[in-house]
Amino acid sequence: MADRGQLSLTMVEAAVGVLLLFAATATFALGLPAAGADEAQLDRYAEDAGTVLSREPPQHGGLTRLSEVTRSQSAFERERAALAHRVERILPENLMYRVETPHGAVGFRRPTGVPTGRATVPTVGGRVIIRVWYA
Repeated sequence: MADRGQLSLTMVEAAVGVLLLFAATATFALGLPAAGADEAQLDRYAEDAGTVLSREPPQHGGLTRLSEVTRSQSAFERERAALAHRVERILPENLMYRVETPHGAVGFRRPTGVPTGRATVPTVGGRVIIRVWYA
């Protein structure tokens, strides 16, 4: 009968422990997003929404959809629901939003203490501010 070499059980346990410790450390060191990553992504979502809205034709008058809602209070009131519906279609489902115009706002109240993205779109009738955050 040939002699077989055996590794001590203590050595196997120590090796497994070291591997687990290394895996946990690597997960925390490499798996966490960089500081500000949420805000940067949210800014991109807001900027993308602003770009789409600023290039869409108006429903009734004006140069673009955004210039239409900034023309007057009555134009904003007339287009309020359509603007909200369009923004909901543009943004991913996991985002909440608020679009602020000189004549009013559509969307949701922004909670305090959450990462928020922002974009400002200048129009003939004033600035439009788009804010987005994760639901």
